[in-house]
Amino acid sequence: METKIIAIDDDPTGSQTVHGCLLLTRWDPDTLVEALQDPSPLFFVLSNTRGMDAEAAAAVTREICVNLRTALTREAERGRPVQPLMVSRSDSTLRGHYPVETDVIAEELGPFDAHFLVPAFFEGGRITRDGMHYLLVDGEPVPVHETEFARDSVFGFGTAFLPAYVEEKTGGRIPVDAVERFGLADVRGDVRARLQGLTGNRCCVVDAEEQADLDNLCRQLLAAAAAGKRFLFRSAASLLTSLAALPPQPVAAGDMAAFVRGGRPGVVLMGSHVGTSSRQLDTLIAQTDVLSLEIDLQRMLADEDALLRDLAKRVGASVSAGRGVVLYTSRGERRFDTKAERLAFGDRVAALLVRIVQGLPQDIGFLISKGGITSNDTLSKGLALRTARVLGQIRAGCSVVRCPEDHPRQPSLPVVIFPGNVGGDEALAETYRILARAPAAAADPVPVAAAMAGMGVLGA
Repeated sequence: METKIIAIDDDPTGSQTVHGCLLLTRWDPDTLVEALQDPSPLFFVLSNTRGMDAEAAAAVTREICVNLRTALTREAERGRPVQPLMVSRSDSTLRGHYPVETDVIAEELGPFDAHFLVPAFFEGGRITRDGMHYLLVDGEPVPVHETEFARDSVFGFGTAFLPAYVEEKTGGRIPVDAVERFGLADVRGDVRARLQGLTGNRCCVVDAEEQADLDNLCRQLLAAAAAGKRFLFRSAASLLTSLAALPPQPVAAGDMAAFVRGGRPGVVLMGSHVGTSSRQLDTLIAQTDVLSLEIDLQRMLADEDALLRDLAKRVGASVSAGRGVVLYTSRGERRFDTKAERLAFGDRVAALLVRIVQGLPQDIGFLISKGGITSNDTLSKGLALRTARVLGQIRAGCSVVRCPEDHPRQPSLPVVIFPGNVGGDEALAETYRILARAPAAAADPVPVAAAMAGMGVLGA
């Protein structure tokens, strides 16, 4: 039986360590069947639940699971049974709707013998040691609860010690002493017997400092799954690298300019407001000739249509003159009295960014979308893509996808999905410079075919 890794991704950045796979912005049974039949060993369903409240996140996750059950049944009835390996992909800095999403997946697709929390994301400098999850800052490990991410107005938390984090987020339903820990010595050794002994959806937290740690663990997890154990994962992106075990991407990061349309200038759209993004924006403006245009959110509240007309006029003039553009929302995170007010304002900003994408000139060479929610809306609403293929990464943690050749407004447009909290201060400028070096000829679609030719399928 074929095994398919299925990641329900709460924003579209979880594909940041893999290539050749599909991203789904729709999850009707027909689209899910298409993904199950795809030659890649994994696919992502972009739920975008990190931008929702808990009730909406649960409803969307449940709808995906119910439709996935239907799609799996169809495939089995056609004589092509698929064993799903379910991953709830979320943030490497511990933000997101845990345990809401894993609870729903367990209800709809369980029972599971265990669920594993694996937040390590090596390309982004996130490691887990002795149960504590760290962000590397200038090479030094800082517990994530001491960073800005722990102060998120919706997903804030008080500890990065994963067993205590589980107790905090489950409201004590899963106490610290009920969490099973897989330390570095464990993941680097033989845990086959322990995996076989897991039952009752036991909560497990996993240490990892390098990709080899997860490689060794995943070989044993896959063997246990093949022998009948059922596991669910709540993870960042690095676990998916080890589960999928893909070959190197066929198009090198430095060669991604080959996909830029006609060597034309591009657009950077920045919705992310975390400090990392703001510093990257400053560096982009300082180090390149990009035209910077602020999306004034106060003006949005006063006269959104007038703001859009002004931005469209200025973007069009700049691109026609051969100069790239960065559009960015007013910096800083606004404070609101309630989470509901914060999410409602975020929804309005997101809708504005979608309208900006829909109105972009049709002769731009590339698009860089900065921020997870921004990128999800760019793909699913701004560009109205049902599915997209991941070409690979232009830099660690930043995937490139491409619109289909028959797209009505932006055929073959390459789009960089750039997470808000990834990279150093120069990362965005470096990415922009790679694409701005594009040759005059349009990209040859052969590399995409080459990417798929190199894909394998798990199982037999």
